[in-house]
Amino acid sequence: MQVIRNIKIIRDCVKYAKSKDKTIGFVPTMGALHQGHLSLIKKAKKDCDIVVISIFVNPLQFESKEDFKKYPRNFAADKDICQKIGVDFLFVPQTEKLYPLGYCSYVNVDNLDKKLCGAFRPGHFRGVATIVHKLFNIVQPDIAYFGQKDFQQGVIIKRMIKDLNISVKAKILPTVREKDGLAISSRNKYLTKQQKKEALILFQSLQLARKMIKGGERDAARIISQMKKLIKKVPEVKIDYVSIVDINSLESISLINKRVLVALAVWIEKTRLIDNSIISP
Repeated sequence: MQVIRNIKIIRDCVKYAKSKDKTIGFVPTMGALHQGHLSLIKKAKKDCDIVVISIFVNPLQFESKEDFKKYPRNFAADKDICQKIGVDFLFVPQTEKLYPLGYCSYVNVDNLDKKLCGAFRPGHFRGVATIVHKLFNIVQPDIAYFGQKDFQQGVIIKRMIKDLNISVKAKILPTVREKDGLAISSRNKYLTKQQKKEALILFQSLQLARKMIKGGERDAARIISQMKKLIKKVPEVKIDYVSIVDINSLESISLINKRVLVALAVWIEKTRLIDNSIISP
């Protein structure tokens, strides 16, 4: 495995691989690698000849009040994981190279970036779209891999790819969970043992929604009401939103007559957690 920090060098490596008709799989990350990331890397290794992983904690997708400075970073552990799993290139760009003094170009995916998490984190998805577009330009992958836990991110990236005619295919893979159902996330490291138990209410509320929909309930408002009622039984958990939306437009729906995304975001003290499930009636 080669660790590369220089943009020109990673470009040259990819260019050489492509000259040998090698396909490039790409997994962009912010580090703090976990089993969710590993599932993406394993899929990339299965699909492609060369696997590139990037680690970059992107300042553009954090608000001033958010956890950019304390976001978990452990490069030594991440490097070891990538080495063991068989990553070909670990790309670790420097902030000042990606965003030099005077930087003023951004990617906005209008409308989609204002829904769900976007309504509570203004500017977040502009930061996501901008860095992903930049990394696509640098790495030039054939396939890029993302997790369903960040479903809205996946929808926005796919729309950006389509609208800007980017020659990459985005694959969204299922959320990886602990045995108890908790969605694996880098931010879980912030949680105490007790808070991890409290966080199970996210998965339990999604299970409730699934049970209601499979049982014939079609009124989205009733399902959301019951989910909120269940979550509020855990007083330490504060709700940002519970929504049922179209899986493509992310528009809220009232009548469930096709596959929908049930999504929610909550706070446990200073840690914001998200989860979702795609459910068919």
